[in-house]
Amino acid sequence: MFSTGQIIFGILFFISFTCIITYMYATDRKKQPDYFRGSYKILLGFLIAFMILLGMKFLTH
Repeated sequence: MFSTGQIIFGILFFISFTCIITYMYATDRKKQPDYFRGSYKILLGFLIAFMILLGMKFLTH
């Protein structure tokens, strides 16, 4: 389905993207803490929605 090079690129892209986003979030949170109050609730909601979609996929497949 995917070549070895595509899989390696995808993994490296995911790791680097996650690191950059985490670093930028941490620096922005230090500069403007009022904007990030309660942001964990959004992340939690996103993860719950993703798990529900994943569960529906496996139950209907």
